[in-house]
Amino acid sequence: MVRCIGVVLAGGEGARFGGGIPKQFVTVAGKTILEHTVDLFEHSDAIDEVAIVMHPQYINSVEKLILGNCWRKVTKILPGGEQRRQSTLAAVNAYDCDLDLDHCSNHAHDNDTLIFHDAARPLLNPGVLLTVKMYLDGYDAVNVVVPATDTILVSDAAGSVVEYVPDRSRVYHTQTPQAFRLGVIRKAYEIALRDPDFNSTDDCGVVAKYLPGVPVKLVMGNRENIKLTYPEDLEFIKRVLMLRASK
Repeated sequence: MVRCIGVVLAGGEGARFGGGIPKQFVTVAGKTILEHTVDLFEHSDAIDEVAIVMHPQYINSVEKLILGNCWRKVTKILPGGEQRRQSTLAAVNAYDCDLDLDHCSNHAHDNDTLIFHDAARPLLNPGVLLTVKMYLDGYDAVNVVVPATDTILVSDAAGSVVEYVPDRSRVYHTQTPQAFRLGVIRKAYEIALRDPDFNSTDDCGVVAKYLPGVPVKLVMGNRENIKLTYPEDLEFIKRVLMLRASK
């Protein structure tokens, strides 16, 4: 059976946010940011199971949240790395074998789909998850985006002058979730990791660069789906969560 697996990426320490604890453990509207995000996946009909990628220091805290929330879909807590790509690879490697040593060599789980989402984006619209799942029937990679509203400037290598201005009608801000067939995201990283100049913070960018023959389907997201980055973002997130709870 092909599985659709939600991977909640919570491995970062949120240095820009401050406050002394990782931002995914900040409480807003009665729950931590992580709880709000995992709840979206736990209650989505698009998702069969959930993995949480967490900084090793906080794995015990996640275990307590799983018990306290009675999350039944969370089947794995995986130690994340210092960089985004290490956290992605933790999930790819875990599901490539999925504790089944007989299948590790023949990639029996290649058709499973992994839907990666930032733990610090608790305002994801549940309908977007269903749309992403729908497009995975016809595409091996899906990226949630919103159109750019500001003009984007590309500088020269020194960052001192404008080199060119791309057509804004074709420019998008990328969000998460980003979703892939397991075999596709694994292959993209296998190629990328052989590149001595490899550097990326975006999984769809890895597929687009190293597997250019694989189309990445764009799915329209919404502007509420912000990533908690700075303390001032909390007030907006709080207002939206409280508004949703009142409906």
